[in-house]
Amino acid sequence: MAIKLYNTLTRRKETFEPMEEGKIKMYVCGPTVYNYIHIGNARPAVVFDMIRRYFEYRGFDVQYVSNFTDVDDKIIKAAEEMGEDVMAIAERFIKAYHEDTGALGVKPADEHPRVTDTMPEIIEFIDRLTEKGYAYESEGDVYFRTRKFDTYGQLSHQSIDDLQVGARIKVGEKKEDPLDFVLWKSAKPGEISWNSPWGKGRPGWHIECSAMVKKYLGETIDIHAGGQDLAFPHHENEIAQSEALNEKKMANYWIHNGYINIDNEKMSKSLGNFILVHDIIRQFDPEVVRFFIVNAHYRSPINFSDEQLNSAKSSLERIKTTYLNVSHRLEETADLGESTDRWLKEIKKYREQFTEAMDDDFNSANAVAAMFDLVKTANKYLEEKQTNKGVLKAFLTEFDDMAFVLGVRLGEEELLDEEVEQLIEERIEARKNRDFARADEIRDQLKDQNIILEDTPQGTRWKRGQ
Repeated sequence: MAIKLYNTLTRRKETFEPMEEGKIKMYVCGPTVYNYIHIGNARPAVVFDMIRRYFEYRGFDVQYVSNFTDVDDKIIKAAEEMGEDVMAIAERFIKAYHEDTGALGVKPADEHPRVTDTMPEIIEFIDRLTEKGYAYESEGDVYFRTRKFDTYGQLSHQSIDDLQVGARIKVGEKKEDPLDFVLWKSAKPGEISWNSPWGKGRPGWHIECSAMVKKYLGETIDIHAGGQDLAFPHHENEIAQSEALNEKKMANYWIHNGYINIDNEKMSKSLGNFILVHDIIRQFDPEVVRFFIVNAHYRSPINFSDEQLNSAKSSLERIKTTYLNVSHRLEETADLGESTDRWLKEIKKYREQFTEAMDDDFNSANAVAAMFDLVKTANKYLEEKQTNKGVLKAFLTEFDDMAFVLGVRLGEEELLDEEVEQLIEERIEARKNRDFARADEIRDQLKDQNIILEDTPQGTRWKRGQ
């Protein structure tokens, strides 16, 4: 069956057709790294990781790029408030992002480009837009001429006339038109900056992704994705910049995930319901948080609460219990036993249900429902007096495939030596920072994996228990 996805650009489901057979170029907007990510940031990271995994499950080679905005007004403000260097702030929270999303089972992107590493390409991009008349310099700032791009508003389905209502020029801006947006900002005294044809400064927010997409994936890509809040103006402006310069479609499909509410209220700092992933995964197993996120259609709004997380925890434990019971029965089954085609047909039916759900705009809610149907059937099969190794293996294979797509682990996986060393390094750093709760958590995590730590004057040593 063909994969269908909802394209924000056309506002309808479309059959996915890659530019190159068997290959997909996918770009996902990443975070601005001035703090730990919140649960709203976690949703796109998890959702598009799941979509990437499903494409891989279907046999596609996915080239996956997700950026870091490592220089921005928010980062500069955070650096001033903390009395630290901008790059040090960015580096710290990039590391924290990898730790938090890694805990949520998100695979690293093939490329994680940073604005500061893409500066030559960004400057060249702006310079060429200026040469083509789509951009202009004004007292050290550079702006994009929005009205010159005839199809502006195509992604958000707004007309220029609609957008003009309420548009204004802020104090300090030197724009020709209130609708124009900034590509390059002239440096304020003491700010981090780069040399450019327009003087010292730094990029505007929107231009960075256009430059990174072109550098790492090309002028036209298959899929561009991000949170619903990015559709306008960020992605709208990306389209304008890229298509004005390249004279080609920027992306064939635009995908956006829905919002997360906190206890039925929109998440915001003003309401004090701003939940950081760094904090929530200390209270709940990160895998439970991920399962909560994928147990809903990615475009639907979801409500985040302790009650919902506890429900996700119970559901995931139910799946894991069945998986382990099937694994144990397989170890106890001496031979192949009798042929049981009926059960194999049942298992195949649930595979088809799972695939059909994911083919329909990555409907992971229905995919999880198919997984629970598989659980019910597996439990029913375990009641049989005589089980068949081939059937048990088929159940486990199906569970493993579904779990891979959803990004959860069902069986116990032994930590590799390098993973143990990384956790020990994290524990040492936690103790230096007097974060004893995290240090104890790591020790307990390793103990559960039968790994014994010994703190000595020469450092921390470890061994596997007998």
